Amino acid sequence: MTSGSTTALSPWFVRPPSAEHPARLFCFPFSGSGASAFSAWPAAIGDAEVCPVQFPGRENRLAHPHYGTYEQLAADLADTLEPLLDRPFAFFAHCAGALPAYETVLRLAERGLPTPERLFVSGQPAPHDALRDRMLTMTEDGLRAEVEAFIRSRGIEPRPDMVDLGLMVLLRDHAAATAYRRTEPAAVDCPVVVVHWRDDTDVTLADLQGWRGYADTVEFRQLDGGHYDFMDAPDALRTLLTRRP
Repeated sequence: MTSGSTTALSPWFVRPPSAEHPARLFCFPFSGSGASAFSAWPAAIGDAEVCPVQFPGRENRLAHPHYGTYEQLAADLADTLEPLLDRPFAFFAHCAGALPAYETVLRLAERGLPTPERLFVSGQPAPHDALRDRMLTMTEDGLRAEVEAFIRSRGIEPRPDMVDLGLMVLLRDHAAATAYRRTEPAAVDCPVVVVHWRDDTDVTLADLQGWRGYADTVEFRQLDGGHYDFMDAPDALRTLLTRRP
């Protein structure tokens, strides 16, 4: 049975990972979003198939129970990913998506399963600094305004029902983010590449320095663009992702 057929009915992927590419890039979305955050990305970057992960409780999985905690999400993802780890792979995760991505690497290692060639974390402070996220202290009205602003930034006029739905998902994700606690680094056994976006007004390069204790090899790369410009898969990001250890 091929890897593609193994995941043909899996809700965790908007399209079944295939067996046609020699490597895979699993992509983790940010809080309040889903796999559509990567809808503008190509099907493959270099020799790696792009595999956006769809968390439960959003988009086409809106009816599925929310994952609850990052630890539970990581455990469920480790189960889902196991049959897909038959070739080199990497994780790319943006903003709060970096936290369950990191936890998933730990779960894979605990089970004796293959771990990523690299963990790419974009625009997200280290796990022990995660509660610094300004959005975690915002009121519901403030978060609603953030949802509206994000929708407008994508060239869409936000309808009230669209905003209500986005806010519902964001509030549930923020509950998981607020409950997450890791007081000190637990190192992963793969290199970590920390991406800072030069025009990011929410996360500075200094905010990202806590990642230094999370792996033997931690690399920092600055790319042009703002916090959400990763969604357009800019050339500089693609080049970074195609580099192999």
